[in-house]
Amino acid sequence: MKFSKVFKNLASFLLILISFILILHFIGSSWNRRTPKGGINESMYVDINGSKQWINIYGKDKNNPVLLYLHGGPGSSTSEIDYAFTRKWADIYTVVTWDQRNCGKSYDKNQKDIKLTKEIFMDDGKVLTEFIRSFLGVDKISILGHSWGSLYGANLVLEYPDYYNLFIGCGQLVDFVENEEAFIAETRKWAKGDEETLKLLEKINPEEITMDSIEAKNKILKKYGYSVMKDMPDYFMPATILFNPNYSIKDWISYFQRDRQIYLDFFKADEFKSFSLKGKYEYKVPYVNINGDMDYTVNYKLAQEYFNRIRAPKKDLYIMKNTSHALMISKSQEFSDLLHKIYKKYQ
Repeated sequence: MKFSKVFKNLASFLLILISFILILHFIGSSWNRRTPKGGINESMYVDINGSKQWINIYGKDKNNPVLLYLHGGPGSSTSEIDYAFTRKWADIYTVVTWDQRNCGKSYDKNQKDIKLTKEIFMDDGKVLTEFIRSFLGVDKISILGHSWGSLYGANLVLEYPDYYNLFIGCGQLVDFVENEEAFIAETRKWAKGDEETLKLLEKINPEEITMDSIEAKNKILKKYGYSVMKDMPDYFMPATILFNPNYSIKDWISYFQRDRQIYLDFFKADEFKSFSLKGKYEYKVPYVNINGDMDYTVNYKLAQEYFNRIRAPKKDLYIMKNTSHALMISKSQEFSDLLHKIYKKYQ
């Protein structure tokens, strides 16, 4: 009898708590769903080569230039949190965020068996860019890519230079195999006499990514103070997730049920390696890099070496101090201030 009463009280408390959270979610997400006066805030699914892919377009002035943000991974969408940092750019850009094929809000379990290729990615990027140009009535757009998105974005501007007026690569990836070889070399310097770390290092093969190798690399980075997100975000993450204007309860359920095997298979394939920027040094659009000086997830030294080799109408390299890989997430205000500086120089 006593147990039954305790159970009922606990059930009532949980029901009240869940109801309170849902009410907070509704109020906060509704507030963040507002359209700025004179601006734009539209979410939609675009049919891209037989795949429904989700985008959000947000800006405070429709007349601002357009910036397409490419998330990392591949397959690591940021739509669950990215409004918290991309909206800090919305006073100077109309920002388009995109969940790339079969990840985030673009996830489709019916397409999980499709083999991803470079041709598919390049055509997806081309079709989306053409859609954005038509929908927003602009001739050219800028690209800001992070990690995998920087590699993807660089390939897009190299292939379709007439569509773009500026490339900004953050946590710039140049060549995956070379990057992992550099990580192994750096780790050997850090881990002299550290048998535990050297044992983890054995799981990392530059020629192939597995879940074991990803976990091993993240453990090593954390151990030596170079975690992907070394610092906590400069905004309150629980509130960011709770008040997300783009995610419903259904979206969150889908997020945790998604199958990432399609991207692990892509990692293992030569298709991923074919995105390498080695030997690709001639850019017809301005080229900007923003990298963290503690980024060994994607080695910032290799990005700098590549930057020194490229030729572009204009180019700039910015290094964020005491910053690791997730620079726009962990230091969103500093990153935004830097982006505003770049905007003034290039627009």
